[in-house]
Amino acid sequence: MNVQQFLLALRGRMWVFLTLFLGTVAAAVLVTMLLPRTYQATVSVLVANRDEQSLSTAPQGLREQVGYMQTQVDVIQSQRVARRVVEDLKLAEDPGARSAFKRSGAHGSIEDWLASALLTQVHVDTTQSSVMQISYAANDPRFAAKIANAFAKAYMEVTLRLRTEPTKEAAAWFDDQLKSLRTDFEAAQARLAAFQKEHGIIATDERVDVENARLSELSTQALAAQNATYDAQSRASQARGNAAIENLPEVLGNPLIQTLKGQLLTAEAKLQELSTRLGPRHPEYIQQKSEVDSLRARLNAEMHRVVASVQSSERQNRMHADTLQKALADQRAKVIALRDARAKSLVLIRDVDTAQKAYEAALQRYLVNKVESGAQQTNISILNAATEPTHPSKPKVPLNIALGVIVGLMLGLGAVFLLELVDRRVRSTTDLEGSLEAPLLGTLQPWQPSRLLGGADPPRALPGPA
Repeated sequence: MNVQQFLLALRGRMWVFLTLFLGTVAAAVLVTMLLPRTYQATVSVLVANRDEQSLSTAPQGLREQVGYMQTQVDVIQSQRVARRVVEDLKLAEDPGARSAFKRSGAHGSIEDWLASALLTQVHVDTTQSSVMQISYAANDPRFAAKIANAFAKAYMEVTLRLRTEPTKEAAAWFDDQLKSLRTDFEAAQARLAAFQKEHGIIATDERVDVENARLSELSTQALAAQNATYDAQSRASQARGNAAIENLPEVLGNPLIQTLKGQLLTAEAKLQELSTRLGPRHPEYIQQKSEVDSLRARLNAEMHRVVASVQSSERQNRMHADTLQKALADQRAKVIALRDARAKSLVLIRDVDTAQKAYEAALQRYLVNKVESGAQQTNISILNAATEPTHPSKPKVPLNIALGVIVGLMLGLGAVFLLELVDRRVRSTTDLEGSLEAPLLGTLQPWQPSRLLGGADPPRALPGPA
């Protein structure tokens, strides 16, 4: 069936089409008029990105903001907010509500039953902005506005409690932790102070430098004393032989010994001269010989005194070197012990720093939670309060009538199409040729008696094939 044939069928069955079309439109109008009127009240709520009573100033990203807005929608549509509305408006005390609850046979409390009923009519719309639209639909416009505003108020109160209750619990928990952390911090400080006092460690660490400098000085003195001891031992061993006494540096450098040597040489020369002229018993010779012996005795005594002095110096140098070596060993042990004490002190200092950082971090968290637990408002405010709607939101008369027209057209056209398929009729020459497959001899024009009375020629059959 082509379009032309369908149009001819529609003209032939116009009464069917009009009946269904007008009946459907009338039914849509009737149903629309019989449906109860529903009024929808809307309140606008602004959710600010910045909270003035929060110590956190970190900005939220776009993804976090979208998730945050969806969370707020879930909070508004939660059972807790709806129950808060029931409690604020005292809906459970209404006799009609109590009668409806008993007739429903629902289990649980009437507050929960009313909260669930309210949530079925609450709708929240959000956009890319920070404004949310909270709508509530009811048969009474005043009740719709009242419930919408109550939902906004309950949402703000529940949000504030959701914010302050965890922070109060966290502040109490951090308060308990601060006591133990403060005790640990004070104990660590006490251990450090006692250890430093016991080992004489000062905060500026000057003692370590002083003891290191003293150790270096003692090491230098000990090395010098050891070298002097080696030299004294060498000279003392050289002085043990009489032949080598005269070659000692102390002997060669002694002016008295050199003077005596000169006097002895002069006296010996004079004695040698007298021995050539005088005999050994001559008084002058005896006197000169006595003088030579006296000078030689004095020279030997002086040289032995110098040797004794060298040997005494060697013993003193050895004793001094031993003393310095002992002092050096004691100083080295003292420095090592001081370094060990300093290392242990650093461990205790790190313990104090760790305890202090833990205490300060906990104190900071405690202060943040303490401050935020006392918040009196949130970052939510009512932008536009709900007012009583003047026009019902449902039913929508123009939309229902338009739908009735569309459905009526579809039903009428569908019925005509189905009837034409069941009861096919010849409505044009094309239908006759297509159905009978016979040649067309002619067509009859509609009978017009007025034309016959006026002397017009009667209708004739059109010529066709023989």
